[in-house]
Amino acid sequence: MYENSFPNKRYGKTIEFLEKHVSSPAKILDLGVENPFSEVMGRQGYEVSNTSGEDLDLDTSAVQKDGFHVVTAFEIFEHLVAPFNVLKDIKAEKLIATIPLNLWFSPAYRSKTDKWDRHYHEFEDWQFDWLLEKAGWKIKDTAKWTNPVKKIGVRPLLRKITPRYYAVYAER
Repeated sequence: MYENSFPNKRYGKTIEFLEKHVSSPAKILDLGVENPFSEVMGRQGYEVSNTSGEDLDLDTSAVQKDGFHVVTAFEIFEHLVAPFNVLKDIKAEKLIATIPLNLWFSPAYRSKTDKWDRHYHEFEDWQFDWLLEKAGWKIKDTAKWTNPVKKIGVRPLLRKITPRYYAVYAER
Protein backbone atom coordinates (compact mmCIF):
# COMPACT_ATOMS: atom_id res chain seq x y z
CA MET A 1 0.00 0.00 0.00
CA TYR A 2 2.81 2.42 0.88
CA GLU A 3 6.12 2.52 -0.94
CA ASN A 4 9.43 2.32 0.88
CA SER A 5 10.17 6.05 0.78
CA PHE A 6 9.77 8.98 3.14
CA PRO A 7 7.12 9.58 4.44
CA ASN A 8 5.30 6.63 2.86
CA LYS A 9 7.15 3.87 4.69
CA ARG A 10 6.58 5.65 8.03
CA TYR A 11 2.89 6.19 7.23
CA GLY A 12 2.44 2.53 6.28
CA LYS A 13 4.16 1.22 9.40
CA THR A 14 2.31 3.70 11.63
CA ILE A 15 -1.17 2.92 10.27
CA GLU A 16 -0.42 -0.81 10.48
CA PHE A 17 0.55 -0.40 14.16
CA LEU A 18 -2.53 1.73 14.87
CA GLU A 19 -4.91 -0.74 13.18
CA LYS A 20 -3.35 -3.61 15.14
CA HIS A 21 -4.47 -2.00 18.42
CA VAL A 22 -7.40 0.31 17.68
CA SER A 23 -10.36 -0.63 15.50
CA SER A 24 -12.09 2.04 13.45
CA PRO A 25 -14.31 3.99 13.91
CA ALA A 26 -12.60 4.97 17.18
CA LYS A 27 -12.57 8.60 18.30
CA ILE A 28 -8.95 9.75 18.24
CA LEU A 29 -7.38 12.88 19.66
CA ASP A 30 -4.24 13.35 17.58
CA LEU A 31 -1.70 15.63 19.23
CA GLY A 32 -0.55 18.37 16.89
CA VAL A 33 -2.36 20.37 14.24
CA GLU A 34 -4.12 18.64 11.36
CA ASN A 35 -1.54 17.08 9.08
CA PRO A 36 -1.29 14.58 6.20
CA PHE A 37 -1.30 11.63 8.59
CA SER A 38 -4.51 12.89 10.24
CA GLU A 39 -6.04 12.53 6.78
CA VAL A 40 -4.61 9.00 6.41
CA MET A 41 -6.30 7.99 9.68
CA GLY A 42 -9.57 9.59 8.53
CA ARG A 43 -9.49 7.60 5.28
CA GLN A 44 -9.11 4.43 7.36
CA GLY A 45 -12.38 5.21 9.15
CA TYR A 46 -11.12 6.83 12.34
CA GLU A 47 -12.85 9.93 13.70
CA VAL A 48 -9.86 12.23 14.20
CA SER A 49 -9.71 15.53 16.08
CA ASN A 50 -6.45 17.42 16.38
CA THR A 51 -5.12 19.82 18.96
CA SER A 52 -4.96 23.47 17.92
CA GLY A 53 -1.25 24.17 17.94
CA GLU A 54 -1.18 25.27 21.57
CA ASP A 55 2.08 24.85 23.47
CA LEU A 56 1.46 21.50 25.16
CA ASP A 57 4.32 22.15 27.59
CA LEU A 58 2.29 25.01 29.07
CA ASP A 59 -1.33 24.04 28.32
CA THR A 60 -2.45 20.41 28.61
CA SER A 61 -6.19 21.13 28.65
CA ALA A 62 -6.67 19.57 25.19
CA VAL A 63 -5.71 16.10 26.47
CA GLN A 64 -7.90 16.39 29.56
CA LYS A 65 -11.16 16.26 27.58
CA ASP A 66 -13.53 13.29 27.76
CA GLY A 67 -14.90 11.40 24.80
CA PHE A 68 -11.79 10.04 23.06
CA HIS A 69 -11.01 6.33 22.83
CA VAL A 70 -7.33 6.93 22.21
CA VAL A 71 -4.75 9.69 22.03
CA THR A 72 -2.20 9.48 19.24
CA ALA A 73 1.08 11.36 19.20
CA PHE A 74 3.14 10.77 16.08
CA GLU A 75 6.52 12.48 16.32
CA ILE A 76 5.29 15.02 18.90
CA PHE A 77 6.98 14.27 22.23
CA GLU A 78 10.49 14.99 20.97
CA HIS A 79 9.41 18.61 20.41
CA LEU A 80 8.31 19.12 24.02
CA VAL A 81 10.53 20.26 26.86
CA ALA A 82 8.34 18.43 29.39
CA PRO A 83 6.44 15.54 27.73
CA PHE A 84 5.76 14.03 31.16
CA ASN A 85 3.14 16.72 31.87
CA VAL A 86 1.11 15.87 28.77
CA LEU A 87 1.46 12.13 29.30
CA LYS A 88 0.22 12.25 32.91
CA ASP A 89 -2.73 14.53 32.01
CA ILE A 90 -4.13 12.42 29.13
CA LYS A 91 -7.67 11.35 30.01
CA ALA A 92 -8.08 8.64 27.35
CA GLU A 93 -7.30 5.09 28.42
CA LYS A 94 -5.18 4.26 25.35
CA LEU A 95 -2.14 5.90 23.81
CA ILE A 96 -0.31 5.24 20.59
CA ALA A 97 2.86 7.24 20.12
CA THR A 98 5.82 7.22 17.81
CA ILE A 99 9.11 8.98 18.34
CA PRO A 100 12.34 9.28 16.40
CA LEU A 101 15.06 7.38 18.21
CA ASN A 102 18.35 8.94 19.20
CA LEU A 103 20.93 7.90 16.61
CA TRP A 104 24.56 7.99 17.69
CA PHE A 105 25.64 8.88 14.15
CA SER A 106 23.20 11.75 13.62
CA PRO A 107 22.65 14.89 15.75
CA ALA A 108 19.18 15.88 16.98
CA TYR A 109 17.11 17.63 14.32
CA ARG A 110 16.98 21.44 14.51
CA SER A 111 15.37 23.71 11.96
CA LYS A 112 17.23 26.98 11.49
CA THR A 113 14.07 28.80 10.31
CA ASP A 114 11.21 27.42 12.44
CA LYS A 115 11.51 27.76 16.23
CA TRP A 116 8.95 24.97 16.81
CA ASP A 117 10.41 22.47 14.35
CA ARG A 118 13.17 21.26 16.63
CA HIS A 119 13.80 18.12 18.64
CA TYR A 120 14.39 18.87 22.29
CA HIS A 121 14.49 15.12 22.99
CA GLU A 122 15.50 12.22 20.84
CA PHE A 123 14.98 9.26 23.13
CA GLU A 124 16.44 5.83 23.39
CA ASP A 125 13.65 3.26 23.61
CA TRP A 126 14.21 2.55 27.31
CA GLN A 127 14.04 6.28 28.13
CA PHE A 128 10.68 6.67 26.44
CA ASP A 129 9.38 3.50 28.13
CA TRP A 130 10.46 4.85 31.50
CA LEU A 131 8.79 8.19 30.82
CA LEU A 132 5.52 6.44 29.93
CA GLU A 133 5.64 4.21 33.00
CA LYS A 134 6.38 7.20 35.30
CA ALA A 135 3.34 8.97 33.83
CA GLY A 136 1.11 5.98 34.70
CA TRP A 137 1.04 4.05 31.40
CA LYS A 138 1.43 0.30 30.96
CA ILE A 139 3.20 -0.58 27.73
CA LYS A 140 1.37 -3.34 25.84
CA ASP A 141 3.28 -3.43 22.53
CA THR A 142 6.18 -1.77 20.75
CA ALA A 143 7.68 -1.75 17.26
CA LYS A 144 10.71 -0.22 15.54
CA TRP A 145 11.52 0.46 11.92
CA THR A 146 14.28 1.96 9.84
CA ASN A 147 14.25 5.01 7.61
CA PRO A 148 16.53 4.25 4.67
CA VAL A 149 17.52 7.04 2.31
CA LYS A 150 18.59 6.73 -1.31
CA LYS A 151 22.05 8.19 -0.89
CA ILE A 152 25.54 6.79 -0.85
CA GLY A 153 27.72 6.93 2.23
CA VAL A 154 28.27 5.59 5.72
CA ARG A 155 25.28 7.36 7.33
CA PRO A 156 22.83 6.21 4.62
CA LEU A 157 24.12 2.66 5.08
CA LEU A 158 23.62 2.93 8.85
CA ARG A 159 20.07 4.25 8.28
CA LYS A 160 19.24 1.04 6.37
CA ILE A 161 20.07 -1.14 9.36
CA THR A 162 19.48 1.09 12.40
CA PRO A 163 15.91 1.61 13.60
CA ARG A 164 14.91 5.28 13.47
CA TYR A 165 11.28 5.17 14.66
CA TYR A 166 9.84 3.65 17.81
CA ALA A 167 6.11 3.01 18.24
CA VAL A 168 4.39 2.29 21.55
CA TYR A 169 0.88 1.15 22.41
CA ALA A 170 0.08 1.77 26.09
CA GLU A 171 -2.97 1.65 28.33
CA ARG A 172 -3.89 3.07 31.72
